[in-house]
Amino acid sequence: MSVSDAAESRGILASSAVMATGTVFSRASGYVRNLLLAVAIGNELHADLFNIGNTIPNMLYILLAGGVFNAVLVPQLVRAQKTDPDGGEAYTNRVITLALLFLGAVTILLVIAAPLVMKLYLNGSYDDPALAAQRDSAIAFARYCLPQVFFYGMFVLLGQVLNARGRFGPMMWAPIANNVIAILVLVLYLFWFGALPATDSCTAYSGTQELVLGGGATLGIAAQVLILLPVLRAAGVRFSPRYDFRGSGLGHTLRLGIWTVLFVVVNQIAYTVVVRLASGGTARSACEQVARHHHAHQAIHHATDATGYTVYAAAFLFVMVPHAIITVSLATAILPRLSAKAADGDLPGLAGTLSATLRTALVVVVPFALGLPLLAYDAAKVLFGYGATATTFDHYVPSMILFGPGIVFFTVHYLMLRGFYALELNRTVFFIQCAIGATNVVVAILLVRQATAAQTSPALVIAYGASYVLGSAVSYAILRGRLGGLETPALVRFVVRLLIAAGVSTAVAWAVGRILPGHTDDVSHVLAAVRVLVLGAIDVGLFVALARVMRIGEVTTLLDPVIRRISGARGS
Repeated sequence: MSVSDAAESRGILASSAVMATGTVFSRASGYVRNLLLAVAIGNELHADLFNIGNTIPNMLYILLAGGVFNAVLVPQLVRAQKTDPDGGEAYTNRVITLALLFLGAVTILLVIAAPLVMKLYLNGSYDDPALAAQRDSAIAFARYCLPQVFFYGMFVLLGQVLNARGRFGPMMWAPIANNVIAILVLVLYLFWFGALPATDSCTAYSGTQELVLGGGATLGIAAQVLILLPVLRAAGVRFSPRYDFRGSGLGHTLRLGIWTVLFVVVNQIAYTVVVRLASGGTARSACEQVARHHHAHQAIHHATDATGYTVYAAAFLFVMVPHAIITVSLATAILPRLSAKAADGDLPGLAGTLSATLRTALVVVVPFALGLPLLAYDAAKVLFGYGATATTFDHYVPSMILFGPGIVFFTVHYLMLRGFYALELNRTVFFIQCAIGATNVVVAILLVRQATAAQTSPALVIAYGASYVLGSAVSYAILRGRLGGLETPALVRFVVRLLIAAGVSTAVAWAVGRILPGHTDDVSHVLAAVRVLVLGAIDVGLFVALARVMRIGEVTTLLDPVIRRISGARGS
């Protein structure tokens, strides 16, 4: 690695560290929220009713407006700010006015059409008369939560207005306020209603429970928007509605984002299928129990083991931690550099930067994925083994383990996309995403059809992994062809050494785990936490030592800034 390359790597890591800090705080508060939610409502049918209703608004916002808001508006706002005589004030006011009108109208229509919306996302098992009360609860949650579509849209738009003015902090930290409100609401819920008894894992909610959970969730999203308003005023943004949309350049803005919008649509269509299939796991289990006992018209309280959307989403959130903290921060930091190299025609430099960043990300996600079979059970016990999930925390374990390989391939694909975006090959990205989405849907349908209720979430996880095995291979091959290489021989040698180091360290940690107390299923929370800390430390420590011996420089590059900061803190 040259001196300039080393300097660039240090610059990327320094920029990534700043962004990662906000992500760590946001994720930490989010995990407290999810822990309390699991304690309160469990992880079976009862939990799916709320979690699906609370997830749909974000999905619909992304489907309807997310692509344009995220990918197109920032450069257009910056352009208007620099080139318009009024510093972009009129353009910004038109965009905000149009967003208020569009999001307001769409949100009202969605709330009115809540039963139809939920019919799209809920499995056909919910049409069973025995699940009528549960279906009504899901629709009630949708009505309480669908106003979030408006607030999600305004939060992203106003955040992008601030980003265009160089104010990045508020948008990064505001979601923490949402998590704090959600935590307070869940504490209130637990104080008022208590944790769900294990015998009621398939019951519907009362009207008051629906109001507290659904209304509280929407209040948190609204708070994100309200936090940005004083910051906007401080940044000099003064909103005044403008309705002169013709000839304002908004049509050009929308046309610019067409391939990004289509990319988002494909993603959300595939995820809609996943949610619908996942909702069937817990619902199907409840219906099968009714059929076995010939009580089709009696209320259902508890079903046999089943996994559905709640388990799938929680396992995904857990395994995405290294991606959210490391990979996203690295990708955000390198994109300006990649774009600059693409503009200069420096394709070898672009390939070198992207390949080096990929190797840096892999030294985190590969050992993490290999360590999941070792640590998943104990981690699930520590994170979820309380309250309503005290006896069902193990439902998360297979999905957590199976997500590991998928996250590795997703990381490769995700970083390859940064190369396509730098080269402005958004159309190519769309067609690759079509292949990923189609693979995910087809494999998911085939596997879930053969799966038991308990295997529903693991089957969907395997489908996710299969789609990104294809996606990473295709995106890597196409980008490699475009750039004339991606330092593949060096990458292959690196991956072989990385797998040896991570494999040996995990195997040693596994052997120690067989000796440590608590390697059986019956383990206390304290002992599970000790096992996670001890085995994790052995795994990571040995991996770092082997990486130094095997000269895996990316590990040293990643750790040195952290070690320097710790040493500096001690010295001061």
